[in-house]
Amino acid sequence: MTATRAAAPDPVRRPPAVRALVVLLVVTAAATVAVEALNWWYAEEQGFGLAVRTGWAMLRALGFLILVWHVRRGRAGAKPFGLILAVTTVFAVGRLLVPRDGLPALPGVLGFAGLAALCAAVVLLLYRSPALGDYLVRHPGRLVVDRKGISWQEAAPRRPQVTGWLLTARVAAFTYAPLMLVPCLVSIGAIPDHGPLALSAVVLWFLVAVGVSYAVLLATFFLLRGRRWAGGLMWGITALVLLVDLPLCWWLLGGDGLIRDGAPLVVAAALTHYSIGRAR
Repeated sequence: MTATRAAAPDPVRRPPAVRALVVLLVVTAAATVAVEALNWWYAEEQGFGLAVRTGWAMLRALGFLILVWHVRRGRAGAKPFGLILAVTTVFAVGRLLVPRDGLPALPGVLGFAGLAALCAAVVLLLYRSPALGDYLVRHPGRLVVDRKGISWQEAAPRRPQVTGWLLTARVAAFTYAPLMLVPCLVSIGAIPDHGPLALSAVVLWFLVAVGVSYAVLLATFFLLRGRRWAGGLMWGITALVLLVDLPLCWWLLGGDGLIRDGAPLVVAAALTHYSIGRAR
């Protein structure tokens, strides 16, 4: 029995739209870092909260590079991943742009506008290019044992065929936990001002965020397999997330924190259930 590995896609066969998207994603990753550096430079308060939010936003640059890897290999999951990454990047960077008082710095505004345009271009190219639609159809490889031996080959999922909207819903739902953890970490700095009860609230916040990640994994597993009750479970998870996250953002981080950290979560929740509705 021999072990072999399936050949990777031939880079020569990649259409021009794929090469253009790869370049666009690399530029977007660089722009994300540049805009965050500008926001940090012009920020009036460079405290712990801003550091956490800036670090989370800069992780988007790594996300765009991971998306490049998926696009170059023609992965079908690149579309929903790119959509969620682009939308959350705009929110993650935009919430750091506006200061608590006064107007944002002009370089930061121009940088954000450019980054938003790049993210919009990424989404349009992913969803409007016929060439990309025909190319992004491959599935992740897995270990296959047959008469020829052991090999690593591309293999379609064993679950029934699902629509792109369900994949988008799954990716959007997976953002619940990190979108809760960011304000949870930021609120650590507010514990001394709110007393011992705030410490208990932050610990509960963290535990709920971790638990939500596993609950979403379970719900989306059955959702992709056509279980109708999984949609109801997702509604319950979303309600729990919003009922925990939004009041705690308001209490510990104020109205500014509610807008900066609560709004992206509301958008992710709306996109999740809109996608589930479109998939039916």
